[in-house]
This record gives sequence, C-alpha cells and structure tokens, in this order.
Amino acid sequence: MILGKTTEYALSVLAYMATRSQDMYPAELLHRELKIPRHYLRRLLTDLSKKGFIASSRGRNGGFVFARELSMINFAQVIDAMEGEEAMNICLLGFTACIVDKPCAMHDLWSDARSKMAETLKNTSLADLREKYLNDKG
Repeated sequence: MILGKTTEYALSVLAYMATRSQDMYPAELLHRELKIPRHYLRRLLTDLSKKGFIASSRGRNGGFVFARELSMINFAQVIDAMEGEEAMNICLLGFTACIVDKPCAMHDLWSDARSKMAETLKNTSLADLREKYLNDKG
C-alpha cells in the first residue's frame, strides 16, 4: 500500500499527539517537531478537524486536542478518511484494477497480504500505539 504525503503527515500528527502527554498541541509545536510545512500543516489540521479526529481551540493557549477517545480512532479510519476507501484495494503493480478473469501476477499474493494488513490497521487504535510507546519508553 502506497500512502500519499497528506496521509503520511496525518498519521505522523496523530501518532505524535497520541504518544505525548500534553493538554494542547499548538500548530507551531507540530510544525517544529514534525517538520511539516506550516501552510500544508494548517490545511491538514483543518481536514483532521473536519473529519472528527481532532478539535481546535483558538486563542493564546490554543491548539489541537483529540475530538474522541484514542481507542475510538484506528489507523484504517485515518487512511480511509485521507485516501478514500479504495486505498486498500489498489493493485500492487499499479494497474487501476485487476480484471477478475485476468488478474495481475501479484493479485493472489497481494490479496492475502492486503487482507492481513487491513485487519491489522482496523484492529490497531491510537490507544494501542500510545500503550506500546509508553511500554517501550519506560
């Protein structure tokens, strides 16, 4: 699975926030720590907010927080929100679609791997990521 830059950045932002213990995450902090261009980051934060992953608070002490519990956000949801539901169904060799009666040479192998990966992404929440990070760190 090949993810677009926006999805990679979205996952980076959410993972960073999930593995830190701050009350609020200002855009400037996320820019500085993740090296995402400011303009691009602001659009991304707006998108993540509109999609219900984070919420914003304006003002001097403003920033971003999670809009729901970390256990309610899994990696598949983020990828689907940023890439669309078809992101997991792409052909590994780059064809727009494998024809059922003439699939590409990698179709069967990729199909199994894709199913396992999709299941892992659905079953892994930001809370799981946070727990693993804290266990590895401590």
